[in-house]
Amino acid sequence: MKAVVYDHYGPPDVLRLEEVPKPEPASDEILVKVRAAAVNRLDVHTREANASNGPWISLVSRLVFGIRGPRQRIIGSEYSGEVEQVGSAVREFTPGDRVFGVSGLRFGANAEYVTVRERSRVARKPLNATFEEAAGIADGFLNAIGCLRQAGLRPGSDVLVFGASGSIGTAGVQLASHRRAHVTAVCQAKDFDLVRTLGARELVDYTQEDFTKSGKKYDVIFDAVGKLSFAHCKASLNPDGWYLPTDGAINALLVPLTRLAGTKRVGASWGSTTPQQDLALLRQLVEAGQYHPVIDRVYGMNEVVEATRYVESQQKVGNVVLTIP
Repeated sequence: MKAVVYDHYGPPDVLRLEEVPKPEPASDEILVKVRAAAVNRLDVHTREANASNGPWISLVSRLVFGIRGPRQRIIGSEYSGEVEQVGSAVREFTPGDRVFGVSGLRFGANAEYVTVRERSRVARKPLNATFEEAAGIADGFLNAIGCLRQAGLRPGSDVLVFGASGSIGTAGVQLASHRRAHVTAVCQAKDFDLVRTLGARELVDYTQEDFTKSGKKYDVIFDAVGKLSFAHCKASLNPDGWYLPTDGAINALLVPLTRLAGTKRVGASWGSTTPQQDLALLRQLVEAGQYHPVIDRVYGMNEVVEATRYVESQQKVGNVVLTIP
């Protein structure tokens, strides 16, 4: 089968197409014939060994994924496709089922076939979503719902989503709006129309205005792109407010510390703790027309280097997807 592989950490050019053996599912796995796959933030940072996040984070990344080069050569952590084969212990899926999901740190999704565990982050695809749409929605949704759930949103809660036009951000805007929160979206002005259709009521162009200087306070500040800090946002939080990051090693230390001191809290950024249930919810929302996939660009599998460069530009809106022939 064809797959996107890399043997050395580095820029997008280290990626290439190669013929590799087709995987065989274990007893608790399903073999998915991939129809589309996303290029997301996890893929980009892992491919460069997190070099852009500093030497210490890069060292940790290499310890996890491989010191000299990646242990898993096939990149890609988000996919949609059709079940071709199931292991002997699989009960929830049968050949022919259309599915979508996240392979996560196992990667392997930018290929014609991928094996995933039946009990992993995989579910049946929304009936009204294309393979391209389904391939790009799971990871952002799981990250956003896992973060926002900690804050216990109520109708009328004031929620600010920073990076509202990205993969996690568009999910955050829609989820908060679905909970009838009052959503302020921070993004570029060119994306205002999009985030407004997703449920944002107030809009801030971060290139022209620093929301922390407006004097307004929020119940939740959801940093969907990992660009802020608790220190920067603290004064803009209401008493008992939450800063919800999606990145940043320092935030792991602040999670317990802010529970011991003060009333303003930092939430954990590990995403959904009930992924299969949440993917089932995502499917229901999409089929009911209450959640809308946002796809910026679709590339062919052979254009993976170009697609990755675009993701690294940090200008993408929603998701970037590869079609797998």
